[in-house]
Amino acid sequence: MLRTSLFAQVACALLLGVLVGRIWPDVASAAQPLGDGFVRLIKAMIAPLVFCVVVVGITKAGDLKAFGRIGLKALIWFEVATTVALVLGLLAGNLFGPGTGMNIDPATLDASAVDAKTGGGELPSTSEFLLYSLPDSAVGAFAENSLLQVLVLACLVGAAVLHLGHTRVPAILPAIEQVQEIVFAVVGFIMKLAPLAVFGATAHLVGEYGLGALSTYGKLIAICYGVALLFLLVLGIALKALTGVSLWKFVRYTREEMLLALGTASSETVMPRMMQKLRAAGCRDDAVGLVLPTGYSFNLDGASIYLSVATLFIAQAVGVDLTLGQQITVVLVLMLTSKGMAGVPGSAFLALSATAAALGVIPAGAVALLLGVDRIMDAMRVATNLLGNCVAVFVVSRWEGALDRVTAQKVMNGEIAFVPEEDTEAEREAGAVAPQPAK
Repeated sequence: MLRTSLFAQVACALLLGVLVGRIWPDVASAAQPLGDGFVRLIKAMIAPLVFCVVVVGITKAGDLKAFGRIGLKALIWFEVATTVALVLGLLAGNLFGPGTGMNIDPATLDASAVDAKTGGGELPSTSEFLLYSLPDSAVGAFAENSLLQVLVLACLVGAAVLHLGHTRVPAILPAIEQVQEIVFAVVGFIMKLAPLAVFGATAHLVGEYGLGALSTYGKLIAICYGVALLFLLVLGIALKALTGVSLWKFVRYTREEMLLALGTASSETVMPRMMQKLRAAGCRDDAVGLVLPTGYSFNLDGASIYLSVATLFIAQAVGVDLTLGQQITVVLVLMLTSKGMAGVPGSAFLALSATAAALGVIPAGAVALLLGVDRIMDAMRVATNLLGNCVAVFVVSRWEGALDRVTAQKVMNGEIAFVPEEDTEAEREAGAVAPQPAK
């Protein structure tokens, strides 16, 4: 099982990383490049993969209007889900008061530590965010790994292929499909390094930060993780009611990817495999290609929960009692700032600083209180963000009539085995993997 199961390999690497980080913290810190290198390799494949999947999805669907409807419905779902996450976070923060009784003097906090964490950067404004979503260079969009810019390019190319038709550009679609197969094959090679990446990232986390934050910020951590579980419960109920798909069965179906995302503290590392598994589970190519990558920028549910609870935490810690009006302002500000967080270093601190500035009653230096606990929140943010985006794919696919519910049920029940797209036809014929029935 350890030799053949990626889940078993990643689980063992996770436990080994915790053990090494706890016993030999100095040695563990040196293992960080293992995780960082894996993340860099996967990120190199994401932009070309998204481009290929979206172009092929638009072209095969043959309906650009349907693609536009999918995008609009995705944005509506993202806004609803994000708002629910923010409101649940604020309700829990008011109910349990994670920062109550700390009585921190803001003058004793080092605000420069936050600047060091964020590199002196700032979140883009709404207009800047929308402008930066448009590419000014086709090559630059891929070089900078800007998913939204790649999506725009892919939509334009897909629309052009549809407009010209297969008779005028007969070789384009087969070529893009072949590139897609190559990218999936490369991802398959990289995924074999996943256990090393999880070991390195976990060992570094435990060795660098230890477990001391659990006692200092225990209440805040418990509230954030508890709200995340409640949010996922609500999300699971909505998924079952709208699509008939069980969230628990989906987690079991994607357990390898979930564990890898938790181990590396990055949901981007599993985007290629999640796209494969969602397509295999009955979601149409164009829905998967548009909704999942867009969700990485517009649907950060885990981050929204953390930001709302953390805002109340720092306010309570420094003795500031936020009124109902001010808390509504928190929701409105975070609804905007959370959309520009993806890919920005120290984005959580920038969003919190922007929220504090908008309220005008929380000292900017109070954000430094979260420096010691931010890294511990990664598992909650990654898991909630990832599951939230996958649920969005199912819901929007069902809403648009782009979900094969029969296939989805069979896949979730284990009646159809998942076959990675990088597996060759020869391997399938040789019986190396179980054949997948046609949809």
